[in-house]
Amino acid sequence: MDRQHPIYTEKQECQDCYKCVRNCPVKAIRIENGSAMVMAERCVSCGRCVEVCPVHAKRVRDDLGRVRHLLQSGGKVVVSLAPSFVSEFPDCSPERLIAALRRLGFHAVSETALGAQEVSATVAEALRDPVPRILVSSACPVVVELVNKYLPQHAHRITQLCSPLLAHCRLLKQHFGPEARVVFIGPCIAKKLEADAHPDLLDIAISFLDLRRWFEEEKIHPVTLTPGPEDVFQPEAAREGALYPVDGGMIAGIKANCPVTDANFMALSGFENVRDALRDLERITLDKPLFLELLACEGGCVNGPQTAEAGATVLKRCQVFNHAAYSPDEFPRQPRVDAILDRSGPALDTPEYSDRELREALATVGKYRPEDELNCSGCGYASCREFAAALLAGKAEATMCVSHMRKLAQKKANALIQAMPSGVLIVNAGLNVVECNRRFAEILGGDLPDIYDARPGLEGASAERIAPFLIPLARRVLNGGEDVEHRDLRHDGAVYRVSVFAIEPERIVGAVLQDITEPAVNKDRVIRKAQDVIRRQMETVQKIAYLLGENAAESQVGLNAIIESFSADSAREEDKDA
Repeated sequence: MDRQHPIYTEKQECQDCYKCVRNCPVKAIRIENGSAMVMAERCVSCGRCVEVCPVHAKRVRDDLGRVRHLLQSGGKVVVSLAPSFVSEFPDCSPERLIAALRRLGFHAVSETALGAQEVSATVAEALRDPVPRILVSSACPVVVELVNKYLPQHAHRITQLCSPLLAHCRLLKQHFGPEARVVFIGPCIAKKLEADAHPDLLDIAISFLDLRRWFEEEKIHPVTLTPGPEDVFQPEAAREGALYPVDGGMIAGIKANCPVTDANFMALSGFENVRDALRDLERITLDKPLFLELLACEGGCVNGPQTAEAGATVLKRCQVFNHAAYSPDEFPRQPRVDAILDRSGPALDTPEYSDRELREALATVGKYRPEDELNCSGCGYASCREFAAALLAGKAEATMCVSHMRKLAQKKANALIQAMPSGVLIVNAGLNVVECNRRFAEILGGDLPDIYDARPGLEGASAERIAPFLIPLARRVLNGGEDVEHRDLRHDGAVYRVSVFAIEPERIVGAVLQDITEPAVNKDRVIRKAQDVIRRQMETVQKIAYLLGENAAESQVGLNAIIESFSADSAREEDKDA
């Protein structure tokens, strides 16, 4: 069943800072619409992007739910516990940790270091062959991924053996039965790749961080538990295999298992150190076998990407050494399981681009000459040419180039300022001109337009000499007053409508200037005319009122006379009837 890659991006959280691109040792990041997406087919699951992401947008696949479901199935589920547990839980005895794991529902707990011992014994047998050759350890899945995908010319040098984890899984199924299910717990993200690739051996891999979270959710505190007689490692405690989580630990196990004198041994840790060492292998001349123990994490697995605390390597090494107890009398050991594993895989197709193609790609981000290639690494790539190759491969976007975007933004801002019909002035805290447009010079007039033509933008000129009427407003905004000030100001017989605003508080302010002198004169004229019209209208109203008043009086006299006449006639008729 296809599952999500062990490392992925939470797009809503990604802030397009390109820190993951900068730190990814194999550049397995594709920028899509500003989000940094992990390219599963190129990723080696080293976890570097997870460690450096400032907003935790790079996530590790959470398989804890699958483990819980597996435990509910009712079968035997056994823990393969990474030997670095001694540095991850230094205050907790192995017995208490086993008791805590069994309380979660696991049938038994076993040390992955047992599988390491199987691998050491097998390698020791192989090194008895004196034929000069280079053998690269198969213990670190990140190194195996790196070689298979990016350095396929050295893939044949990796020992065709199981990793210690997969060898341990074979040992557990041999001891508990083929139906036993195995869950790995350790500091490594890449172990999830092994679980995905070999589900017949390893069911699920989770991290120490997952285990800590699980303990918290279940309110289990391992250091407070009282272990019982059954809380011990099964089928037995590890010996020299417990040295595997530190660099050089595997070599120590091989030498202890079989004192090989006719072979050279080297241990290297840290991704860059490993990659550099692998690139030089073709130049080595040998007269005996050379065994390389390569670990991607600096200092070994004790500093894996899913540990609670990185660093303190010396302390962690001491903790590992103190836990690993074995006697020379125990050797040599014969392997108990078949550790042979075919690990061949397809190499990545890495395209090569011509100089012309790279130059065309660089031109899309405004880099036309060699001196334009700043190699600032702001995009996350070591050089502009490497970035150009990423553009051609569809892994990068032009917006990742910081210098290009800055120049583009500056050009757009300059074009907008120059196209504005109003005058624009930008000054700094010293009231010196940062920039202005030609319309500003035209509005103020005089010889300023000629000065502007000779010195576009007037950068550095004194704003107090050019536009002294603006200075009080500019100072008020610079000194933390209102963010925006609007005023109509008079200067040298002109009227200016001014808006002064903060661009960078207390550092840079801008002003937009409009000449409203003519509209102001027209406004006064309109007011005077309106007042004259109102005066005339009032005179007319008064005359109308006077005339209406005279007519009303005359009408009232006439109507009263009629009323009195009719009233007298009515009285005489009433007397006759009486």
